[in-house]
Amino acid sequence: MDRPLVSVIMGVYNEKNRGQLELAIDSILSQTLEELELIICDDGSEPSCREMLGQICARDDRIWLYRHEENQGLAAALNTCLSHARGEYIARMDGDDISKPERLQRQREYLENHPAYALVGCGADLVDERGVWGKRDLIPDPEREDFLFGSPFMHPTIMVRRAVLDRLGGYCTEDFALRTEDYELFMRLYELGERGHNLPERLFCYREDRDSYARRKYRYRLREFEVRRRGFARLGIAAGNKRYIVKPLVVGLIPGWLMKRYKRRKAQR
Repeated sequence: MDRPLVSVIMGVYNEKNRGQLELAIDSILSQTLEELELIICDDGSEPSCREMLGQICARDDRIWLYRHEENQGLAAALNTCLSHARGEYIARMDGDDISKPERLQRQREYLENHPAYALVGCGADLVDERGVWGKRDLIPDPEREDFLFGSPFMHPTIMVRRAVLDRLGGYCTEDFALRTEDYELFMRLYELGERGHNLPERLFCYREDRDSYARRKYRYRLREFEVRRRGFARLGIAAGNKRYIVKPLVVGLIPGWLMKRYKRRKAQR
């Protein structure tokens, strides 16, 4: 295959639902943008999951599969993908979500027509086994201050210029950024003076079950606190905003059933 325009990167770990994984991969291979490659890193999956992933990937020569012998985390898996990527643009994808057919075409066109932006994301439909149950619409042009409230981008929906990712050195693999590597990356991108945009169209189906908010472990709240503390300081938005730095610690004390109710109502507006 000639040098692709877009490299789509995906980290996979013990994905056991073959149907969901095939849907995710097929949604990339059937994009209206054809000049692409899909780079997958199997991050130390158990043998049965590794074999299934290998069978799926063998069906199309646009897929490149790499493996870690042991689980290293999503950031390390994505960095492995980046080390093999050839595209001018890097797009993210997860192994259980769905990209609508025109997603990559629309994002590539936006970046080519708007050179001042380094990154572009989009809105998403929230789906589970019963279908669409909510939506996620995002701020079109986030400013630094918007990071106070959380990540203004949905990680699996983004496309970013490869040159900018190279300047950033890829994803942070330190323990403090585990499970928040996207939030940390986006703040470093803005620290460089780069900007991102979210397309108003919901070009993505994000798989999130309706009970997921009740299960987040408190240690991940502690890590988000540290990412906020460091990132807000680098962006110059920490002064007077201590309440936003400690927000994940407070939210972690709210009963899961109450957070689930709040998030569901917000997603269905």
